[in-house]
Amino acid sequence: MRVILPGDVVVWAVTDHAVLADLVTDSRVSKNWRNWNAIQNGDIADDWPLIGMIEVTNMVTSDGADHHRLRRPVTKTFTRARVEHLRPRIEHIVTTLLDALPTHADANGVVDVRQHYAYPIPMQVICELVGVPEPWRAQLRDLVDSIFRANTTAADVVATQRDRHALLRELVDLRRREPGDDLTTALIATNDHDPDALSDDELIDTLWLLLTAGHETTLSLIVNATRALLTHLEQRDITLHGDDSTWAAVVEETLRWDAPIGNFPARYPLEDITIAGVTIPRGEAILACYSGAGRDPAHHGPAADRFDITRETTKHLAFGGGPHICLGAHLARLEGTLALPALFHRYPELNLAVDAGELVPFPSLFSNSTQALPVRLTAEGSTA
Repeated sequence: MRVILPGDVVVWAVTDHAVLADLVTDSRVSKNWRNWNAIQNGDIADDWPLIGMIEVTNMVTSDGADHHRLRRPVTKTFTRARVEHLRPRIEHIVTTLLDALPTHADANGVVDVRQHYAYPIPMQVICELVGVPEPWRAQLRDLVDSIFRANTTAADVVATQRDRHALLRELVDLRRREPGDDLTTALIATNDHDPDALSDDELIDTLWLLLTAGHETTLSLIVNATRALLTHLEQRDITLHGDDSTWAAVVEETLRWDAPIGNFPARYPLEDITIAGVTIPRGEAILACYSGAGRDPAHHGPAADRFDITRETTKHLAFGGGPHICLGAHLARLEGTLALPALFHRYPELNLAVDAGELVPFPSLFSNSTQALPVRLTAEGSTA
């Protein structure tokens, strides 16, 4: 089907799991934004609210040999072993934030778990992993938030593009002068010995990808899983007596049922293609609707709309698929399976402070979570 994005930009949207699973492996469909007719024709302005998710040059927006060239340095440096090495550090961050949660409560005992827990965990982890100095992180947080919002002004869009490029160029220069035990240093070292090295702009856009995807996916995963358990108390009760596998099931079911990235841009047919009986002309943009695919009853069964951590596992597409499958999936899963049980074990009476229907979605086409998640850490009236 066709949908209209901000600025009256028309694109195709795919919500069917099987169709989307085929699409992400279809060699006739490009990820390179330069193949989008709207950009070739000059119909997309530099201040379009979503431009920061489109006009970048990294492994997500490339194909074939170029995709392999851009992905290879990250694959070499962002390894499973490096991620596993972060486990003690993530546990320490989680514990520190849990200790501080009561200090953020308002006069009614309400704490925003999104702002004070789900948000800082992945932001701190990815900044440390990439090697972003502490004094720079407040600006980076603002830039990341801006890139995912669909309601930014034209001036904000232009400023974000300018400032994020300047910040990351400064980071690359810093790590060349002062190497550290971080991904930026590792990527620079790999790059310096690679005949197919990334250009500085490609390196900057690769770091931007790591910082944005490494933060936003996990933030929304923690928010959505917490909200799901607080609105499905019978599922929460299962976790009270569960083990690590139970919390892994919570993470996977949340990824399926309420995908952290609701929609992801974009793919562009290199020729006219027909999918599900619909012909999409060459060069028109296709949006991957992971939220929709996650609740497709044809793939996930007639109860696809129900949050159920005991369901028989079926493959979801929350991290994409094919050659562009997310390299950070292991980190997101690790953070989720550490942050969620720690939260519910520390505060077993945790409950929503508002009716679920009052929760406001975050204003984004891509990031799928709520603007806030107000909770009480104890049952109302408790002095614990």
